Amino acid sequence: MSEITPIAIRTWAHLGQRGAFFGVALPDIADKRPDVNVITADVMSLSALTKFSERYPGQFLNVGIAEQNLIGIAAGMASEGKCVFATTYAEFITMRAAEQVRHNLSYHGYNVKLVGGAAGTFNSKSGISHWATEDMAYTRTLPGMLVLSPADALEAIKMAYAVSEDDRPAYIRLSGGPSCKPIYKEDYDFRIGKGIVLKEGRDIAIIATGLMVNESLRAEKLLTDKGLSCSVINIHTVKPLDTGLLDEMFERHRMIVTVEEHNVIGGLGGAVAEYKATKINMPPQVFIGIKDFNGVGSQQHIWEVHGLTADKIADRIVAEYERSAD
Repeated sequence: MSEITPIAIRTWAHLGQRGAFFGVALPDIADKRPDVNVITADVMSLSALTKFSERYPGQFLNVGIAEQNLIGIAAGMASEGKCVFATTYAEFITMRAAEQVRHNLSYHGYNVKLVGGAAGTFNSKSGISHWATEDMAYTRTLPGMLVLSPADALEAIKMAYAVSEDDRPAYIRLSGGPSCKPIYKEDYDFRIGKGIVLKEGRDIAIIATGLMVNESLRAEKLLTDKGLSCSVINIHTVKPLDTGLLDEMFERHRMIVTVEEHNVIGGLGGAVAEYKATKINMPPQVFIGIKDFNGVGSQQHIWEVHGLTADKIADRIVAEYERSAD
């Protein structure tokens, strides 16, 4: 892996999650691992795969706009001992190919990493057909499937290395475009299934994933000005959850808030609530995420509509906290 320096982090942030994952991490991994293959459904340039395809033509395949075939071919390659990264738009790789993912990957436990690009509402201008706001819910139900969502470009790179060393099938959702706001300014310890506390507080635990980690950190500053002390936790692995860290958060805080660019049903919030339901005397939970298909426009506009910007997250938390105190 390339040396992690402030300059490198800024460069990777400029590339965005997809650019960093496919343009930086995977070529380096493939250079040392001839068993690593990348297969795509006609999103080569959009996924920054030109460099990879030119450098490793024998380890790259474009199947065209055929997402179900993509999964079948990836499964066949994995059955022969390959570590396969299969990628296209997040909504197509998880929804259009859902049956193939269930039967060919989850059932057999094949070493295929599904990489959903433009996840969340990044492609919102193309309409809801290109939203991916149920993808974690679908993949999280599949036995043996890892589900991961990086907070920034550096974390996307670390995730690529981590999943390449893990033989389990995985789904990695990459959201946003170039100029992804960096969360980490220096190297840090990334481990699958281990969340990261970015900010320590007393009153409220804000548990976020993906691009909502940055919005939650910004919201925390606004909440501090309002006299509320908040922890901010990056749950980059939605499955398996870091239940040990969640236990600490439940014990130390008066309210739990989950924030995700995903439907409030079945994603991070649902995963946390399912685990919390096995406990007694737990703090209340507030779910912040997508509830419907309302909104047409930029990703930022969709966030505004659904209350996913820092100021709206902060306002919602204040209102819910005051209501719980009544």
